[in-house]
Amino acid sequence: MRSSGKSPSCGERGTRYVGRLIMAALVLVELAAGCRPGSDTAEGTAERFVDAHYVEINLVAAKAFCVGPALAKLEDEERLIAGQAIDEATRKPRIAYTLLQKREEGTDRVSFLFEGTIRVEDADTFTRKWMVTTRREEGGWRVSNYTDYE
Repeated sequence: MRSSGKSPSCGERGTRYVGRLIMAALVLVELAAGCRPGSDTAEGTAERFVDAHYVEINLVAAKAFCVGPALAKLEDEERLIAGQAIDEATRKPRIAYTLLQKREEGTDRVSFLFEGTIRVEDADTFTRKWMVTTRREEGGWRVSNYTDYE
């Protein structure tokens, strides 16, 4: 029995295949994004702080997550780098991190230990650890302190 329609050409099949690959990739990205803790949680707040401060190197964005000693530390860092241009020409490191430990210190305070892997072009890769302490405030969770370790 003959089909009355034309069979798809090789180019059409390839286009459909690429379209399916793109859709599959988008689904995986959605799933991965869904695994991240919400911004209204202690862990989500700590991760967003680490992203802003260490990964994006954006102190202004990091300040939005902070109170108390953490906010004071960021303001000191801003003062120390005042006048230093960080733009597209700046050689920035690539940073990936993992959560090593979560420690609940009551219902209103949680500390997180992260390990970051820092890669700088034409330099050695190294690791750092960051202790990020969050506390529940009236407006939600905020980073109250953070410490860097070698």
